[in-house]
Amino acid sequence: MDYRTATSLDLAAIFRDLSLRIADQYSAAGLNIEEAKDEFLMSLKEGRAHTLLQEGKPVAIIAWREVGHAAQTAFAAHDTFFSGSTVRFCKQHIRRVQALCGNLPIDSYSWSNRPEVAKWFRVLGFRERERGDSFTVFQLDPE
Repeated sequence: MDYRTATSLDLAAIFRDLSLRIADQYSAAGLNIEEAKDEFLMSLKEGRAHTLLQEGKPVAIIAWREVGHAAQTAFAAHDTFFSGSTVRFCKQHIRRVQALCGNLPIDSYSWSNRPEVAKWFRVLGFRERERGDSFTVFQLDPE
């Protein structure tokens, strides 16, 4: 896997074949697909998004923004992204994003109650910080 600064063409490619599990999370968060796409587009324009590539093809986008004393991430992906082979790359890449944010803690919101989502965050180094009625906030502490 590799990454590059995300482009609007990458965004279109990801959302053209967006994973149903990601679309479901947007819906649970109260966003429709166009609203989610607009949020990513703002991050792209501000240079705060990376496209994750598998064999040179876009399979995911991660965007971030600083909110108070933490950075928050947004994520979009194809179904092909979700495999064990992406874990090592993602574990290193989230630390790269954290460095770009001045080594702030990273908060990632999840509206999924699927056990593999919590496991994924733990493997990447996140811990559960907060649980609401329909969401969980996972936090990656600075190194």
